[in-house]
Amino acid sequence: MPGVKAGWTIATQAFHSTGEPGADEMLAEYGDPRDHWYLDQSAGDDFVGVQAYTRTFIGPEGPLPVSSDVETTLTGWEFFPEALELGVRSAWERSGGVPVLVTENGIATSDDTRRIAYTQGALEGLHRAISDGIDVRAYQHWSALDNYEWASGFAPTFGLIGFDRETFVRTPKPSLAWLGEVARRNAL
Repeated sequence: MPGVKAGWTIATQAFHSTGEPGADEMLAEYGDPRDHWYLDQSAGDDFVGVQAYTRTFIGPEGPLPVSSDVETTLTGWEFFPEALELGVRSAWERSGGVPVLVTENGIATSDDTRRIAYTQGALEGLHRAISDGIDVRAYQHWSALDNYEWASGFAPTFGLIGFDRETFVRTPKPSLAWLGEVARRNAL
């Protein structure tokens, strides 16, 4: 169809090697079919979407559990806002410079001050990527509303707006006002 742009979105993992003997090789073996292959296939598309939330450490035997000495989210993932910048850079490099759309980024937390801190860190990283010449065309936060998550039910709260499951009353969180102000100013 003329004028229609085509691409897809990949949930990037920000894989990190532990640096142990064999870890780099395992990172390639583990990361290629889960992340890298999809980004490589984006070469020549009109855009590549990036979903980014956290990082995964890879040792010589494969992925490691999240360390007990780091802050985690309600999903058990490491609080790691730098995942967005790393995902965007990986998408740009592996696709050969296809324009990037951030189609989902955020965390599950009951502490909205941590949502703001995470989003600010992620946007700062996105700004660094743009400053380095990466063509980023969009940013979409994950998610507008707290919602039902397939694997976890209603327990993890992702949204900028909370809701009461009994009355369905929606309550904007401070993070919504914060992100709205960032968008209005077009600046952090």
